[in-house]
Amino acid sequence: MNPTPRTSILVVDDDPDLLRLMQIRLTAAGYAVTTAESAERALAQMSVARPQVVITDLRMSGMDGIALFEAIHAQNPTLPVIVLTAHGTIPDAVSAVKRGMFGYLTKPFDAKALLVEIERAIAVGGGPAPAAGGEDAGWRAELITRNPVMEDVLAKARLVADSDAVVFIYGESGTGKELLARAIHKASARRDRPFVAINCSAIPEQLLESELFGHVRGSFTGAVRDHKGLFQTANRGTLFLDEIGDMPVSLQVKLLRVLQERQVRPVGSTEANDVDVRIISATHRNLEAEMAAGNFREDLYYRLNVVALQLPPLAERREDIPLLANHFLAQLVDKYKKRVNGFATEALELLVAATWPGNVRQLYNVVEQSVALCTTPLIPASSVQQAIQNQQAEFASFEEARRRFEREYLTQLLKITEGNVTQAARLAKRNRTEFYKLLQRHQLEPKLFKFR
Repeated sequence: MNPTPRTSILVVDDDPDLLRLMQIRLTAAGYAVTTAESAERALAQMSVARPQVVITDLRMSGMDGIALFEAIHAQNPTLPVIVLTAHGTIPDAVSAVKRGMFGYLTKPFDAKALLVEIERAIAVGGGPAPAAGGEDAGWRAELITRNPVMEDVLAKARLVADSDAVVFIYGESGTGKELLARAIHKASARRDRPFVAINCSAIPEQLLESELFGHVRGSFTGAVRDHKGLFQTANRGTLFLDEIGDMPVSLQVKLLRVLQERQVRPVGSTEANDVDVRIISATHRNLEAEMAAGNFREDLYYRLNVVALQLPPLAERREDIPLLANHFLAQLVDKYKKRVNGFATEALELLVAATWPGNVRQLYNVVEQSVALCTTPLIPASSVQQAIQNQQAEFASFEEARRRFEREYLTQLLKITEGNVTQAARLAKRNRTEFYKLLQRHQLEPKLFKFR
């Protein structure tokens, strides 16, 4: 991991010479360094410095390093604390590690070992997520991130929320598409009106029309009373159409008519009702491919795809994994009435390194299983490993496996042909235009495979 100016470290020591030496070494390594001559002063600086790692001496006058760790851990259990200790106090440091401290180094410490330990700490910790939005941040409270791509998505979402523009959210299953839709609704002028969500792939075709548009009594067998439908239920609010790529083509025609006329006609009715609904749609499918195959209407696609937001998979926002894992942990310890303080360092490293085909939803399930079966104050690596293995079988769907195979196959072709798209397309027995679309789908740049 290469440090950036945004990587902030707080160093705490009551020895001014050692403090100065640490500041020089870490600054030269590319970190932004804040120093404190005591634990009390360090606590006072925490909210301003917002460090991603804290390094503290163990023995100091006044509050010692263990007490400082406990104070930090009580406020922010995700913030890694590394303690510097003399040989005679190693047992105290080991005890603190068992309670959740990230790690310790013995004095005199090796500068390279310190940098390695800091890199590990940043990879599995990173401290609090940057403040965003000030008093207005409540709209995005459920979307926990420090990832720049996610922050860019949220910035665009906040801008579009002020309008009534139709939004289309792309992203793999489990990335939080409904959470983003709810956040847009909360930030909009419609926030006090209903937010209604429906998964278009979870309802049989014969029932989906009635659910969306409503029906009148007697319009079909079992229709014993009038039913408003979700468009009318969401009137003056927001309707979220999840997995719209799975909507039958016959219903796509009727949905397009509702969007054009802003009126909905219940099944079996001769009268149309005016509706004022903001539409947010989402899918994990490639709709361009679905349109080419005749499974999705082009005119509906352009009606829905006014503002497009792309949620990255969890594997592309690994700095968020410790934040999310500890957030879920705080929720689940209450649910299961467990006294669990956090994750062992090795457990967090496993979480950060996992492939996460099921994205954030899979991470939540792994944390839940780990908490439910945990019998120690810290969740061990063995529990996390078992939970990941159990979940992997559930989330590795055929479609996801095919997507991974496609990317690996295309990458291999580009390596063989040194980035020559024409030659690669010939080997794949695909025309050049179609091959380019496949490369774009997987965000592969042919020029990166050319030998220089």
